[in-house]
Amino acid sequence: MNKLSLWLAIIAIVMSVGSFLYLNSTSDQVYVDVNKLIDGYKRTKIVRAEFEAKAKTLNANVDSLMTDWQNELKIYEKERSKMSTKELELKQELLGNKQQQINNYQQAIQKQIQEEDKKATQTIVNDINDYVKEYGKKHKYTIILGASGSGNIMYANEDADLTEDVLNELNKDFDGK
Repeated sequence: MNKLSLWLAIIAIVMSVGSFLYLNSTSDQVYVDVNKLIDGYKRTKIVRAEFEAKAKTLNANVDSLMTDWQNELKIYEKERSKMSTKELELKQELLGNKQQQINNYQQAIQKQIQEEDKKATQTIVNDINDYVKEYGKKHKYTIILGASGSGNIMYANEDADLTEDVLNELNKDFDGK
């Protein structure tokens, strides 16, 4: 009976060591650096350039309206001494109303720009999330964590970092579309 116990103990130890080595050598928990994926993704550069061009155009419209208003104000300042009290009040009211309209328009443009930026960013994030999901299925990972630099993954072995592989394949996939 003593021999049987010894053999069972040896088999149990061998199986434990084997399982430990196997599980440690084939980790299916990996991560990607989300910020690097977003920055390195080719579509990000295209979407950002389109967004910046649109924002520049919208801001140029506001700047043009402000310049026109400032020119009107300068003309008013020059001619105000020649105006009657009634004309002064009317011109001041018109200038005030125009300034308020420009301010409202500027706020609406800023809100639109923020919404466009959010929508563009979400499009990129959705692309990356969808691709990482497919990448994980293809390579049979149990879990792929996303590190964003804000402390959600404090340490991971460099072998568990798939960022470069995913980024390269993501960009190849984008180029193929």
